[in-house]
Amino acid sequence: MRIDLHAHSTASDGTDTPAELVRNAAAAGLDVVALTDHDTVGGYAEALAAVPHGLTLVTGMELSCRLDGIGMHMLAYLFDPEEPELARERELVRDDRTPRAHAMIGKLRELGVDVTWEQVSRIAGEGSVGRPHIASALVELGVVPTVSDAFTPDWLADGGRAYAEKHELDPFEAVRLVKAAGGVTVFAHPAAVKRGRCVPESAIAELASAGLDGIEVDHMDHDTDTRARLRALAGELGLLVTGSSDYHGSRKTCRLGEYTTDPEIYGEITRRATGAFPVPGAGGATGA
Repeated sequence: MRIDLHAHSTASDGTDTPAELVRNAAAAGLDVVALTDHDTVGGYAEALAAVPHGLTLVTGMELSCRLDGIGMHMLAYLFDPEEPELARERELVRDDRTPRAHAMIGKLRELGVDVTWEQVSRIAGEGSVGRPHIASALVELGVVPTVSDAFTPDWLADGGRAYAEKHELDPFEAVRLVKAAGGVTVFAHPAAVKRGRCVPESAIAELASAGLDGIEVDHMDHDTDTRARLRALAGELGLLVTGSSDYHGSRKTCRLGEYTTDPEIYGEITRRATGAFPVPGAGGATGA
């Protein structure tokens, strides 16, 4: 089995619609794909209606969190999307994205970059606006060559010249909320140093004690030595080890299935979940 547990659609900052995402996952030879848009479940219905035969869809989300001033992302799988407490926090995070984007655009304009809300809004489309959309605007304007090059201290990285804060969850609260909704939690790309400061391993140990299920080890932002270190840490802490592409369509260079999760780990995730269950494809819709 080929299992990719981290992918984004146009419901947040990917460029594939949810339906295109599941079709592309099947075309890439995946058996399982997880839809993990940022702070939203808005792509679920379209993805569920389009899952083709031979592919299983795992519903999920990537929650924005912050610990001691350091941004981090928490992958949540197979939770009840209607659970009210988690839904309320999810909407608080999502709703703060628009004023935050306006603030970052204002800072960029002060720096002499002729970016506008209209441009960023057009790029985001129906998705939940975020830094990758602003980064794409910088690429369009020729300010930076790639989206990744926008995530530096000069521009949009945490603490960067054009950075603005938004409402983010305490990761311990995120673990509690997701678990209460029957879900499973995995710390996304915990050592992606290119994105900015990372939480220390001591914090990962504390999260494990608080119920964190796993860490995403096999990821494009982790080099070989980092993956080995994280795998050893997961073994010490009794955490599950996942791998995934963090696919964003054409917005990033990663490909669906570039990194994958071991079938036994996937099986354990599904065994632990009680809020929702993986959905095997029934043929799906044919439209885009």
